[in-house]
Formats: sequence, structure tokens, C-alpha cells
Amino acid sequence: MRNRKSEPALSRRERQIMDVVLRLGAAAVADVLTEVPDAASYDAVRDTLNILVRKGQLRRRSEGNRHVYEPRVPPRVAGRAAARRLLHTFFAGEPGAAILTLLNEAERDLDEHELAEIRTWIDLAREQP
Repeated sequence: MRNRKSEPALSRRERQIMDVVLRLGAAAVADVLTEVPDAASYDAVRDTLNILVRKGQLRRRSEGNRHVYEPRVPPRVAGRAAARRLLHTFFAGEPGAAILTLLNEAERDLDEHELAEIRTWIDLAREQP
């Protein structure tokens, strides 16, 4: 179901680096090095960031004597794409199974406000055609 033009395949390392840049909003090579576990080297991270630029996932701008990399899509859009991949990869496209897993694996009990918000989402989902 993946649109190859908008979502090119990323290697495990490319995905790790992309996740860091999305989380930080913008990052230089040194920023990525501090965030990626077992990053090979400065040059390897720089090369991977440039691959992500060529794949259209990041854009690069100069800031003084360093390059800063930014996502080409807003984090919210990237998050939706990641949620779709997760849903199809681990839950056979079944949102209910994903939601139940998330609720069961939560590290704390949901408070009343969170439960009310979930009820509202369920009610809205029921109203959709």
C-alpha cells in the first residue's frame, strides 16, 4: 500500500537518523551523533543525512560553517505515515488491535481526562460513514 514516490524505502540506519531529525525538528551531524545509538562515525552520519536529502526526505541549509538538516514534511504528516506503516506491519491493518495493544502496554493507568478523550474519539469514529 506504500506510495513509492512519496515514501521511498529507508534502511534501518536511515530510519533511525530520520526519527532523530523529526524529533528534534532540525539537526546537524553532531546532534545526530549524540542521539543515534552506536552511530558509526561523523562521516557515516553525514553521508546518511545526504542520502536522505537525495531521497527527498530532508532538506539541507547552511548555518555558519555547518549544515543543518530539516524534514521536508511536517512531523505530524510523518507521524501519520509511520502510524500507517505500524498498523499494516504489526496489526494486519486492524486499528482496534493496535489500540488494544497500546492500552495494554501503557506504562501507567490512563487518567479520567484521557479516558474521556478516547471516548470522544470512539464516538466520532462511530459517526463517520
